[in-house]
Amino acid sequence: MARSAIARTIRAWFDEQGFAEVETGILQVSPGNEIHLHAPRIDLTRPDGARLARYLRTSPEFACKKLLAAGEDKIFEFARVFRDRERGDLHLPEFTMLEWYRANAAYDAVMADSVVVIAHAAQATGIGRFSFRGRSADPFAEPELMTVAAAFERFAGIDLLSTVKDGKGDRDSLAAAAKARVRIADDDTWSDIFSKVLVEHVEPHLGQGRLTVLFEYPAPEAALARAKQSDPRVAERFEIYACGVELANGFGELTDAEEQRHRFTLAMDEKQRRYGERYPLDEDFLDAVGQMPEASGVALGFDRLVMLAGGALRIDQVVWTKPSGDT
Repeated sequence: MARSAIARTIRAWFDEQGFAEVETGILQVSPGNEIHLHAPRIDLTRPDGARLARYLRTSPEFACKKLLAAGEDKIFEFARVFRDRERGDLHLPEFTMLEWYRANAAYDAVMADSVVVIAHAAQATGIGRFSFRGRSADPFAEPELMTVAAAFERFAGIDLLSTVKDGKGDRDSLAAAAKARVRIADDDTWSDIFSKVLVEHVEPHLGQGRLTVLFEYPAPEAALARAKQSDPRVAERFEIYACGVELANGFGELTDAEEQRHRFTLAMDEKQRRYGERYPLDEDFLDAVGQMPEASGVALGFDRLVMLAGGALRIDQVVWTKPSGDT
């Protein structure tokens, strides 16, 4: 009941804002090009017997940005997405991602959207506060705004941006700054150390009492976000937390196709080194990146939102069916 009520409320809000609901393809040439995300692969057989490799998408992002390049200006999708190697109280191998985009809008626009969507979910169920693992947050309160650099300084005592030079992370500098805080392996990259500090020392403090908007991610963690014009050490990327749970991840979208290709290539080289696999680049997507208008977009974990707004303890309590074979 909570899931249905939240979906109806959110759809109504997007309709009021003039968004078009889209349905994009699940089978993709590339499921995404992030190092640590893994996608199920399938083989399609054409009528002539030829075999084609396809992947179940990890996000509708590539398809949605192709629509922006084609002229759509405000779109959203309740997308079924897939992540291999993931299962837990906050993770399912198949789940629903709510993703939306605004053309010709700065990323603080979708940041504000996200706060409103979360509040609408809480309103739909009538819950007054989110609670999870001993933490609580008021979804109607003014959110806390904190840069990633400020969070690292406050919760880990690390001057993060001093370890970023020319848009790249200085691994040795961050290792020296973080060695008293986390266990560092010889083959850990800058991003590995960053993630360890974030997970162990920063995230547990976020979204306590109210939502936290964590923004200005360092350039090495830009993903598909553009660099901040006034400070290229950081990117126009944000995440939103409630009760220590990450709910949303948004970008001021990168529209430089060559830069995006470069980032993807480096990411796939690292994926090959770590996991012995790499995903192809979606050339149609890279073409679309170069044709897109300035835009902002965000992906929100719908199941996690329903879990918090419904007072559940695990996301498999708020999905209609558990993954096949789960006990």
